[in-house]
Amino acid sequence: MTSTFTLQTRLAFSPHRLLFRPFPFSSSKTLTVVACSNGLHHGPSLRHGHGHGHGSVPEPVPNLTEQSSIDRDIFTRVFDLAALRVPAAECSELERRLRGHLLNWPRIRNVARVMGDDVDPSISKLLSRNPESYSSDEEPQLSPVLHREKLIKQFNHRGFINFRNLAKISRPKKKKKRFNERNDDSTEKIETSSVYKVELVSKEDNAEDWSSLIGEEFNGGSWRGPTRLLLLDERYARTETHMLPGAVKALLYRENERGMNSLYELVHCRLTIFYSYWQMTELLEALLPEDIIVPSGFETIGHVAHLNLREEHLPYKKLIAQVVLDKNKPKIQTVVNKTDAIENEYRTMQLEVLAGNHSLVTTVIENGIRFQLDLATVYWNSRLATERQRLIASFTNSDVFCDVFAGVGPIAISAARKVRHVYANDLNPNAVEYLERNTVLNKLDRKIEVFNMDGRRFVGALFSSQQILPITQVVMNLPNDAAEFLDIFKGIFRNRSNDDDSCILPKIHVYGFSKAQNPEFDFHERINMALCETVREVEMHRVRLVAPGKWMLCASFNLPRAVAFGKPLIKVV
Repeated sequence: MTSTFTLQTRLAFSPHRLLFRPFPFSSSKTLTVVACSNGLHHGPSLRHGHGHGHGSVPEPVPNLTEQSSIDRDIFTRVFDLAALRVPAAECSELERRLRGHLLNWPRIRNVARVMGDDVDPSISKLLSRNPESYSSDEEPQLSPVLHREKLIKQFNHRGFINFRNLAKISRPKKKKKRFNERNDDSTEKIETSSVYKVELVSKEDNAEDWSSLIGEEFNGGSWRGPTRLLLLDERYARTETHMLPGAVKALLYRENERGMNSLYELVHCRLTIFYSYWQMTELLEALLPEDIIVPSGFETIGHVAHLNLREEHLPYKKLIAQVVLDKNKPKIQTVVNKTDAIENEYRTMQLEVLAGNHSLVTTVIENGIRFQLDLATVYWNSRLATERQRLIASFTNSDVFCDVFAGVGPIAISAARKVRHVYANDLNPNAVEYLERNTVLNKLDRKIEVFNMDGRRFVGALFSSQQILPITQVVMNLPNDAAEFLDIFKGIFRNRSNDDDSCILPKIHVYGFSKAQNPEFDFHERINMALCETVREVEMHRVRLVAPGKWMLCASFNLPRAVAFGKPLIKVV
């Protein structure tokens, strides 16, 4: 079944993604939509339902590359559904019985609450139209005027004493204005949230007007006690009663046999899903042109979301950032993008703030440890948290740990909770400042000594000092250049006797990148070249794939005696 229509709109149908996406410019388009003959949908989607305006023509949309904000109204989708209106007391049981025939959409409840029909039980029999609800010794059903007079007798000057719910109905709170709220008298609002709204469309034709007695909330129908709506699967939205599943028909037919006072009825509802419902990837697929790969993830650093956008994403970076910010609040308050590769000696990233506040000073909690840092002046990578834990798990409480490129202390401070003592160093003075602050923040300042030196000078001074504890573990986490620093260990114990058995040779953990077809062999060869010695036993671990064909590796090996007691390759300052 194919239908063709012309509409000037913000959304265009994308056959490749099966989603709607905005036009990059304002124009009148002819859309050809191919609908399935059975009308079956499989869950809520931007390509299903219809817009909120019912044919209203939206404002023209400027070029997407010039936009920095999103019109959230264009993502509002309306779905027509069928529902069973049932007594609230039987709702749970019926929900279990009809489980396979209910809506079952993510984050949308199958049960909708009917606003205003939960009245105090003390007047439930008084308002009931069912004569069977009265016992033989009770008075017969009263006319609306007599009902009102009876209620007035139980009021006093302070208001409603025995009818608290009725008091709330009579003096309702001011309704807050909601965006996209319809002023349609033919609908009755059922349940509203920031994610979706349910409205009752059909009403009883023979409804009695009770608004003068108990308020507008009951206008259009007789009160039957608290009720709920069981939202049926979307395939039953426009289905005749005889086409409904047997479980649903059994309820309706059984009630019809009782006469006009049926407790169950089939009604039509309107489900409106707002912008806040849709997932980040769904929104980005709708916003971006169909030939662009949708960004699927980002790194979270405290309250900052760090994107690595491709060149094709840059014209739409503001829109992408706004979607990321909207869908991850309140945890994410700032969205940034790396504008250039890390090439400076301090390993700091050039970041551009795309959305949210401009503060890059944040606090990261990793494995129970708090780290304060400023992304504008120091380096941090949350993706290495698992690797840091793997490394620290290999340490013992008798180890003395040396971190040559410590940064703000993600490895050094974590290791300090386990090892005997830590020597931490970094060339960046800003990183050292936060390193010292984090040691105090985590109450580990007595176990960590902090230095602000060049890596070569730090290693040479540390191993030549007679006042330090014997170092057993050394970490060199500077993947771009760490292998080149290994030559400092050549002759590091040259002033000691080679026969000194008390000399402890440290275990070195060095990180590096490799684009070779066999990255482990390539990195091993670079280590041998730096030490001018063949290191036979090296434990290689692939940390992560940082780019297509580019691996980050960690090589762990015990410093060979031939290297430690050999002739130094460079002059130690």
